[in-house]
Parts: sequence; C-alpha cells; structure tokens
Amino acid sequence: MSNTSLKDVIEACDRAITQEDYATLMEYYADDATLVVKPGMLVSGKEAIRKAFIAIADYFQHRLVVTQGRMEIIEGGDNALVIMETRLDIPQADGGTTQVTRRATYVFSRQSGRWLCTVDNSYGTDLLDCAED
Repeated sequence: MSNTSLKDVIEACDRAITQEDYATLMEYYADDATLVVKPGMLVSGKEAIRKAFIAIADYFQHRLVVTQGRMEIIEGGDNALVIMETRLDIPQADGGTTQVTRRATYVFSRQSGRWLCTVDNSYGTDLLDCAED
C-alpha cells in the first residue's frame, strides 16, 4: 500500500469524526487501539474509543470539524508513524469557531492488507509538556 492510501484512510477518519459516523470510524481502528482523549486520559479498545468520540462530540456541541494539514508518513515493516497537522475547528460560545492546529502523532498497522490505527494521539509531543517529572 502506498502513502496515498494511508492518507485516504486518515481523511476518511477525519470525515467520520466530523460527521459523527462512529460505525465507519471504528472500521479504521485495531481492536486493541489506544486513543489519547486528553493529556493523562487514555482509552483502549474500540468500544471505549467510540464512547470517547461521542463524549468529545457532546463537549464540542456536535460542531467539531477535523481536517488535515501537512503530513509525513514513515513506514517500517507493516507499521507506519504518521506525523501531521491536525486542524480542529472548535465552536465558540458566540456561534463562531476557532481553528486550532495540533502536531499529532498516529501509529497505524497494516493488518490483512488494511491500515488500522493502533495509537491515536492528536496531542503529539505536546504530551511531554503535560507530563509530570
């Protein structure tokens, strides 16, 4: 599989998040995947990840829009590290939106010819700023 196909997977995931299509979204996660919900809060497994995305949508008043910016894909064996700009259009109380760009890190594994997300970390290396010594 080429980088283009992995980019297509990432775009499909972002569309599914924005459209709150969690059934489709979960098709792109490994059964034992882990999601960084926020610094210090991780969830593992498809059902926990699905519930986390529902809570995130509720938190953002069902108006969160997720898109991609620059992206680098580093493949090794059947794994890929994705370092990219994840753009979030976050709703504001006044009805407008603010765009936040995170330098995210994701890990994908090729399983049965398909790319599946095994680690979803939209906070990227910013987690280091939140870590306790």
